[in-house]
Amino acid sequence: MSPEPSTIKRSVPDRSIRICADRGGTFCDLHASYPDPENEGERKDIVVKLLSQDPANYKDAPTEGIRRILEIVTGTEIPRGTVLETAKIDYIRLSTTVATNALLERKGHKHALLITRGFKDLLLIGNQSRPKIFDLNIRRPNPLYSVVIEVDERVTLVGYTSDPKAEENAVQFDDDGKVSRGYRGKGWDGTGDAEGPGEIVRGLSGEAVRILSRPDPDVITGQLQALYDEGYRSLAIVFAHSYTFPQHEQLVGALARKVGFTHVSESAQLLPMIKMVPRGVSSTADAYLTPILKDYLDGFFGGFDEKLKDGKIKSPRVEFMGSDGGLLDLDNFSGLKSILSGPAGGVVGYALTSWDDKERKPIIGLDVGGTSTDVSRFSGRYEVVYETTTAGVTIQSPQLDINTVAAGGGSCLTFRNGLFLAGPHSAGAEPGPACYRKGGPLAVTDANLLLGRLLPDFFPKIFGKSEREPLDIDASRTAFETLAKEINESNENGNLSLDEIVYGFIKVANETMCRPIRALTEAKGYATGHHVLASFGGAGGQHACEIASLLGIKTILIHRYSSILSAYGLALADRAYELQEPSSAFYSPSTRASLIKRLDKLTGDVERELQKQGFEPLRIRAERMLNMRFEGTDTALMVLPVSQDGDGDEDFEAAFKRVYKSEFGFLLEGKTIIVDDVKVRGIGKTFDTLGPSVYSEVAQLSTKAVDVEAKAETKRYSVYFDRVGRVDETPVYQLDHDRACPWR
Repeated sequence: MSPEPSTIKRSVPDRSIRICADRGGTFCDLHASYPDPENEGERKDIVVKLLSQDPANYKDAPTEGIRRILEIVTGTEIPRGTVLETAKIDYIRLSTTVATNALLERKGHKHALLITRGFKDLLLIGNQSRPKIFDLNIRRPNPLYSVVIEVDERVTLVGYTSDPKAEENAVQFDDDGKVSRGYRGKGWDGTGDAEGPGEIVRGLSGEAVRILSRPDPDVITGQLQALYDEGYRSLAIVFAHSYTFPQHEQLVGALARKVGFTHVSESAQLLPMIKMVPRGVSSTADAYLTPILKDYLDGFFGGFDEKLKDGKIKSPRVEFMGSDGGLLDLDNFSGLKSILSGPAGGVVGYALTSWDDKERKPIIGLDVGGTSTDVSRFSGRYEVVYETTTAGVTIQSPQLDINTVAAGGGSCLTFRNGLFLAGPHSAGAEPGPACYRKGGPLAVTDANLLLGRLLPDFFPKIFGKSEREPLDIDASRTAFETLAKEINESNENGNLSLDEIVYGFIKVANETMCRPIRALTEAKGYATGHHVLASFGGAGGQHACEIASLLGIKTILIHRYSSILSAYGLALADRAYELQEPSSAFYSPSTRASLIKRLDKLTGDVERELQKQGFEPLRIRAERMLNMRFEGTDTALMVLPVSQDGDGDEDFEAAFKRVYKSEFGFLLEGKTIIVDDVKVRGIGKTFDTLGPSVYSEVAQLSTKAVDVEAKAETKRYSVYFDRVGRVDETPVYQLDHDRACPWR
C-alpha cells in the first residue's frame, strides 16, 4: 500500500518523476523517485504495493500504481479512470509476466506456421529429447501453432567458403562476392553465375547457398488470404537455412503484411542462428506471445495521454525489462524477449546492490514471490543461457540463468496420501490466500501469518472491498484447524499441535526452495557455503534464515527495498541493444582477422543505435562474443573474453577452451574450432555509481550500548520458533526506528 497522498499541492518540474513497476503473479510493486523539494540536488523515494489483480477496484495494476504515485508527488487528487497526464514523468520502466503466464497457461494468440515443404512435422517431432525417460505415460506438449502451411521453397548448402581444407569442387568467392571456383553439380557447370533454380550465392554466414526453388508470390498470396479469411492475424515463418539466406522469409513476410497480418515472426530476423528446430519453436513462441503482449501494452498506453507512446527522447520514455537483464524500448520488446521479464529485474537489483569488486564473494539470489521462487547466481557477471525450456517449449533466446520452482507465498497447502504438499498450484492474487479476504485456499502466506512471521500491523492494508483492511488471521486459523483435524484423524498418534502442522508445511516449502539453489551451485561444482544469500521478494525474509541454515550459508543480505527489489532493479538496469550474424568460419589465424572485422562492424552499428537512443559515447560499453564449438559437435558456447592480451586483442580461443573445460570437464584436443555466430551486445549505462558497497558500509559500523526496550515496538507479538516453540512476548524492532513504517 502506498503512503497517503499529500493534501498540499506541490510544484513538480516536468520530466522529473522516475517510475519503475514490476507486475508479478500476486503483487505489483512500484518504486518511484522525484526531486526533493527541501534539498536541492537530492531525490525522494516512494514505494507502492498493490495486488496484481483486483478487478473490483481497478483494471490494470501498474496504471493504478502510477496514478497513486502522481497523487502523492503532486498532492492532487486524480480520480480512477482518468487519462493520466505524463508531462511530469521522466520515464516508466516496466517488467511484466503477461507473456510468461500466457505461455504457462497456454492462452496465447492463435497463429499459423509457414514452413519449407517437406518439413511440416519438424517442430512436432522436435529434437527427440526425453526429460522423463522412465515415465510410462509420456505426454508431449501440444505445439503452439494451430495450422501449418508448407511453402514450396528450398535452398541448400554446397560448401564452406572459409574452410582451409576445402576440396577442389567446393565453392569459393572472391572479395566482391563473385564465384571464383564453383561446384560442378547438376544445374550449373561452375563457369559463371547461373540464373534460375541453379543459382549459387553467398549467404550471410559466408556459406555457398544453392537456390533450388523460389516461393511463387501468387501462390503464397492465395494461401495467406485463405488464412486471413479464417481469422488468423499472426504468422511464424520458418524456412530451411534462412539463418544464412533470409530472402525467402523476407519475401513471404512482406506479402503477409500486405494481406493484412498484424504480426509476422520471421525466424531469420528473430534468431539468425543455425538449428532449425529451436529457431522454429522460438519463432512460433514469438508469434504466440507477442500479440498478447501488444494487446496488454495497448491497454496500458490507453491509460495515459498520447505523449507516452510518442517514443521521442524528450517525451516520457517507456522501457521494458528483457529476459537477459537489459532494458528495451517498445520497438525491440517482444514476447520472445519477455519470458523472464519479471525475475530479471530482481537479478539486476540484488547483483548491483550486493556485489563487491574487492570481496568478490559469489551471491545466490533468492526471490520468494507470491506465486513462485526464482533463484540465480552472480559472481561478477550475469550468467546467461541461450537455450531454455519453459512449459515444454524449448526457446533459443538469451536469458538470465534463473531457476524457478512453484513455491511462494501463494503456493497452496494440501495434505494428500499422508504427505504435506506446498504447491505447485498457486492462489495467485485473485482470490489469493485465505487471509486475503476473498475466500481463497490455504497457502504459505497463511502459515507464516499463523506462526507470527507475518504481522498484520506491518503488512500492506490493501484487502477487502475498501482496499484498506488488514490480513484476516481468523480465516487462516479456521482453515488450518479444519486441515489439522483431517491430518490428525489420518495419523495413528493423532496428537500433532496446530503449530507443529503449520510449521511442517513451512519446512516442506523451504526444502522445495532449496532444490533449485543446489541445482545452480552443487550441481555445477560450487559449494553453497561459500556464497552470500541475497534474500528478496515479498516472502523472502520469512524463509531466508532457515534456507541459509539448510545450505550451510553464513551470511544473508536483505536490502532495504527487498520486498520490491525487482522494481528497484529496473531503476538500476542498463539499456541493452544487440546485433548478431551467422558464421561458418573455422577459427584459425587466417580467419581471425575477418571475424574481428565483422565484430568491429557490429560494434559500430550497436554504438550508433544507442547514441540515437540518447546515450553519450562515454556511457556505452560493447560486449563482443563468438558462438564457438569443436568440429564434429553440435553444442556451441557463446564466448565473451574476460581478459585481453598485452596488445588489446581478444583471445577467443583461450576463452572458449576455458569455458568448455568448465562446462564439460575435458577438451577435444586437436579438433578444429568452428564459429557459428558473431554477436555484439551494446550496453548504455544509466548510472555512474551506487556509492560504497554493503561490505564497506558494514566495516564502518560501530557498536554502542542502547536501551533495547526503548527501541522495541510497544506491542509484543506471539511468534513460533523452531526448537523453542511459541514465544508469546516477542519484541519487534524496526531497522529505521525514526521513520514511520510506510505501510501503516
